[in-house]
Amino acid sequence: MSNVMQWLRRKDPQYRAVRRAARVALVACLAFYFCRYVLGDAKMAPYALFGAVALGALSQIPGSPKQRAATIIAVLPVGWALVSLGTLLSITTWSATLGMFVLGFVLSFVGVGGPRLVGLAAGMQLLYILPCFPPYDPGSLLVRLEGLTLALVMLAIAELFLWPDPTPPTYSRRLGDAVASMAGCLNAVADYWAGDPKGRTRLADLVPAAADLADQLRPSRMPPVMRPASAGRRDRALSSAAGTARLMLGRTLDMSAADAKDAINLPASTRLLREAAACAEAASAWLRGTGPLPGTEEITAALNEFRVARMNADPNGRPSEQLHLSSMALSTGEFAKQLVFAIRISAGVPPEHADPTPVEARPGAFWFAYHKTPDLYWHRLKENLTPRSVAFQGALRLAVALAVARLLAGELDLSHGFWVLLTILTVLRTSAAETRSTLRPALVGTVGGSIAAAVLLLFPLDPLVYIIALPIVTLIGFAAGPLFGLGWGQALFTLVITLVFAQVTPVDWRIAEVRVLDVLLGAAIGVLIGLFAWPRGGGGELYRATGTFIATSGEVIRETIGVMAQGKTPGTALPRARRAGQLAEASFALFQSEQHPMALLDWQATLISGHHAVRGAETLIRSCPAGGLLPCVGPLTVVAADVAARYDRRAVALFQGDEELARRPIPEPEPVTWPTDLGQDLYVIADLRVWLDGLREDIDRIGGTPERADSVRERVAELADGAQ
Repeated sequence: MSNVMQWLRRKDPQYRAVRRAARVALVACLAFYFCRYVLGDAKMAPYALFGAVALGALSQIPGSPKQRAATIIAVLPVGWALVSLGTLLSITTWSATLGMFVLGFVLSFVGVGGPRLVGLAAGMQLLYILPCFPPYDPGSLLVRLEGLTLALVMLAIAELFLWPDPTPPTYSRRLGDAVASMAGCLNAVADYWAGDPKGRTRLADLVPAAADLADQLRPSRMPPVMRPASAGRRDRALSSAAGTARLMLGRTLDMSAADAKDAINLPASTRLLREAAACAEAASAWLRGTGPLPGTEEITAALNEFRVARMNADPNGRPSEQLHLSSMALSTGEFAKQLVFAIRISAGVPPEHADPTPVEARPGAFWFAYHKTPDLYWHRLKENLTPRSVAFQGALRLAVALAVARLLAGELDLSHGFWVLLTILTVLRTSAAETRSTLRPALVGTVGGSIAAAVLLLFPLDPLVYIIALPIVTLIGFAAGPLFGLGWGQALFTLVITLVFAQVTPVDWRIAEVRVLDVLLGAAIGVLIGLFAWPRGGGGELYRATGTFIATSGEVIRETIGVMAQGKTPGTALPRARRAGQLAEASFALFQSEQHPMALLDWQATLISGHHAVRGAETLIRSCPAGGLLPCVGPLTVVAADVAARYDRRAVALFQGDEELARRPIPEPEPVTWPTDLGQDLYVIADLRVWLDGLREDIDRIGGTPERADSVRERVAELADGAQ
């Protein structure tokens, strides 16, 4: 027994699958028995059972038990509408098919709003599928709705009181942990700058954990329903904050490698770095629920003081390396301000109050802060209502498959034809490859379950046997899928359906044969649709959208240097890059809502490299004089051309869908000579160089194989040894 429990803990560490299976099985069976045997209503009973299955087993509802219960009650009116439409449209095969196509598309397409809506889609589809088959019986609509209502109310209560799952760590908590660890690294760097030789040693101990925590912010490291990918301001702001935190950690490691000896403005840089660390600590405390919401007043004042101190220090005659540390501190302070601003937006603070002196609070990186939540959802729906949208493709693919299945089931007069549609919901995935991978276990499991059902029905049994067996098989069946795989889940679910219909209508062993034929038909439809309708799934569109964003970011780099060094008039690169960034983010959000293998490419880092280019260009063009760097135009143009070319190469690889090419290292450029006698312009040049160097590191870091703790520790330990 102990071995079994150890195995179960490995497969299901917090017994989430077992808890969920137990809740759904108990609610489904109790609701079914109450309707069938207490009320004596055979029409109400299936809707009570399948209502619990739809929202309890087929739907993925995230959050705490209270949040899941609230979601179930909130979607009850939608369930009433779907059951009503299915009942009324079942009058003819063609009306039911048309309804299946429209509702199949709508229920799937609204998933563009975020993973929570995606998680409800399959369950909502079932609530229309079940009543849209004969017999046409509008007189039974009321009892059907009563059965559904009973099931969902019982399920909501069970979520609260019946073996409730432990509340999973939220994305905010993960982000708070990562930001706190990054703040510790910033303080260690500040200690080193302040003259503490042990600062780098402490950094060597802190950076590995910070790198791992930052890596855990990658959406591919968490279940789809937990990712901040909804259209609302909160999730958009949290995603932006996570990207900024990863940028700050990378900049921290760069600063740890910089030689602080003889650096200009070192005391002012140290003070600014400590203020950035304090802002990060305050942000982390709020994210983890242990502190008040931070403000941007302190970091804004620190940035202003730093700029004044820098203006009062003459940089002439200083080597460029001595100016870099100052520029890196300035960019870190700007990142800290953006981090706090994003967190305040996620907390619901209006943008005009989120920052009393909002430099970046303009349409651009935080454009979403100026729109109400309904507008943001409507905006995402509109921008995805195109054949180039992953959501549109997936919704249309599923709608066509379900409609074809409903039409064939009606025209061929298949009894229990809803099994054909259930099979499509089970096997049809976002790509043809994923569909094929689920096909074999689904078919094997169904055939195995059908054989067992046929054997069971060959021998006349007392109805009490079915009553006793149903909850046992239901419990095991709902737990089998997560624990043993799709095949076992399909096999046992076949037995569940057999035991249910054995108590509602007369059945014999031929029901097993019908089940197999229906599943084969549904599988064939799903495979054919998957092969011919956008077989690459969400990944193909993500490559195109992200490639466009990276390509336009390269244009932003060239244009910014042209404005800063040569006095050119700003062109259209920045507006186009902002638009491309929004589309890439939307595609990435939808990609996160799907099931995919672990990506080789770090998609979040790829998008960060584009946003870093856009945000940096906006800040530089606003805060630095344009056209005053003509004596340095040659070196700046050479470096900018190299960085932009790197962006172009990555963009080409993305357009080709070649992850290996996108991850391939790019040779380092030849060094250039920089002037040392341009006065205050040397600071502007240093800011530009730090921006360009950061972009080069960002675009070279998108391979999806982040440095592990040991390698980071070794790297920083080498720096610490060099400081001794």
